[in-house]
Amino acid sequence: MPACHPRRIQQQTMTGIQELIHKLEEGEWVKIVKLATGILALTALTVWYDFHEYRNVSAPDAMEAAQLARNLASGKGYTTQCIRPLTLRLVEKQQGVGARLSRAPHPDLASPPVYPLILAGLMKVVPFRYELGPTSLTYQPEMVIALLNQGLFFLAAALFFFLARRLFDDSVAVATVILLLGSDVLWKFSVSGLSTMLLLVLLAGLCWSLVLLEQGTREPPRGMVWFVVWAGIAGLALGVGALTRYSFGWLLLPALVFCAVWLGPKRLPACGVLVAVFLLVVTPWLVRNHQVSGTFFGVQGFALHQETPPFPDARLERSLDPDLAKIALEDYFRKLLVNGSEILQNDLPKLGGSWVTAFFLVGLLLPFRSPTLGRVRLFLVMALAVLAVVQALGHTHLSADSLTINSENLLVLMAPLVFMFGAGMFFILLDQVNLPFPEARRFIVGTFLTVGCGGLIFTLLPPRTYPVAYPPYLPPWVHESARLLQKNELMMSDMPWAVAWYGDRACVWTTLDVSKDFYSIYDDQKAVSGLYLTPLTTDARILTQVIKGGPDWVWGRFAVDVLLRTNLPTRFPLRDARSRYIPDQLLLFDRPRWKEPGR
Repeated sequence: MPACHPRRIQQQTMTGIQELIHKLEEGEWVKIVKLATGILALTALTVWYDFHEYRNVSAPDAMEAAQLARNLASGKGYTTQCIRPLTLRLVEKQQGVGARLSRAPHPDLASPPVYPLILAGLMKVVPFRYELGPTSLTYQPEMVIALLNQGLFFLAAALFFFLARRLFDDSVAVATVILLLGSDVLWKFSVSGLSTMLLLVLLAGLCWSLVLLEQGTREPPRGMVWFVVWAGIAGLALGVGALTRYSFGWLLLPALVFCAVWLGPKRLPACGVLVAVFLLVVTPWLVRNHQVSGTFFGVQGFALHQETPPFPDARLERSLDPDLAKIALEDYFRKLLVNGSEILQNDLPKLGGSWVTAFFLVGLLLPFRSPTLGRVRLFLVMALAVLAVVQALGHTHLSADSLTINSENLLVLMAPLVFMFGAGMFFILLDQVNLPFPEARRFIVGTFLTVGCGGLIFTLLPPRTYPVAYPPYLPPWVHESARLLQKNELMMSDMPWAVAWYGDRACVWTTLDVSKDFYSIYDDQKAVSGLYLTPLTTDARILTQVIKGGPDWVWGRFAVDVLLRTNLPTRFPLRDARSRYIPDQLLLFDRPRWKEPGR
């Protein structure tokens, strides 16, 4: 067989290389290369952020959801180790003395079920290491939960990318996803342990459903089955979202307005199916709550009454018998106006931590040719208005503890849509400008995106964030202190969520007094074997909180007496103090447990 000519071999090789280059630059491989590049860049960003900015969870409700998920994964049912005096009385009134702590585990009334169930499934699949060494600065379960939420973050970004491409074009879609992934606030939420990233995914599903329903009336007209299916999906997204965070359910109102106004003759069946599916999803859980506590929303149903003059800070949740009749109607209006003003002046203009919100607000004056764009934007405005009112009236001590990264920050859920319309407005304005040379457009777009992601860029620069949110949360200290108790014993603390999560021990929130309410729990519910006071109490201001703070700071005065005067109330059952963490923390036990063999 004759050998191939060397020149022919060289020509065939060059042709193959040229075809490969063509495929990579302009052919069918371009999308694959871009996708692979994007995935690598996102992976590098995630690794750098987690290495540089990760810190342990500091949101109380994130710890509550995590410890609840652990109970679910271990077969203990929907029970909690983070116990409030308020829920003790609610459960006892509804179920009788048989539901007291000494006789049965305490049912959870603080966390809706979806997010803890997802975490429980994760705990079944991925090995979680709950033990903590004395010098551990990170907690492995929290890192795994953070990775799950970051995965949900990326999924939400992908869903909003395709939504932006459907409503606008590729340029707006790419800008939207870059602004989302460049938001420092959203990255902080992704490692907070909160359910915000899951809600973003559900919001994307709701938006997709509404867009397809609206377009189904025109492009081309769809049959009844189409509307029933997508209205059902919208109702499902709303229902699951409400069972992730109750306040998400208020988006039912703008969704119903959207369907009733713009779906033409299909409005009635679409609205009916949406509401029916929503109620079908949420009703069984609300019935469970009522059977357990006599309330439909548990602790979160009392958010309206918190931060009113009779119940400042966390007083209501720490009360055994709160008298809601003390709250006057004007107290609710005052709460709405004060918090609404804060939202209007600060939260809304810097929504999502980016000044791109300004483009969205200016763009409200510009009409769109596409009816779908105009209608989705009106849905966004209605959603912002509804969530702003709900956020103002639902403001509690959680918002005061962390001004931005908290579960009561509802406006941040609208950040993807705000970024999308803000980017759309930017490109509309850019198209009206006569640029001197083609490269100028790339420079302007690059500058816009760089400035829009400026918060994250500066965050990733030195210095590195300290990985522990202390004060008051130092996981090894909490873990070691709580483990001095046996699993069937009860502790009292000013941060019961941390004791439950890091220490895996039942813990009740400090009562409003050291006498009547304390002994009501000690005698009627279960004996308290340990008292754990942290900088949440010991670091109080002497004059305004310890001396003049009223019942909210009675344990602060107690700590001062113990630490400075070694003075305990007469017959107080916990009289042995561990000096290891004094003066930062005060630990009192019924006996010197740390001296026992094996400790």
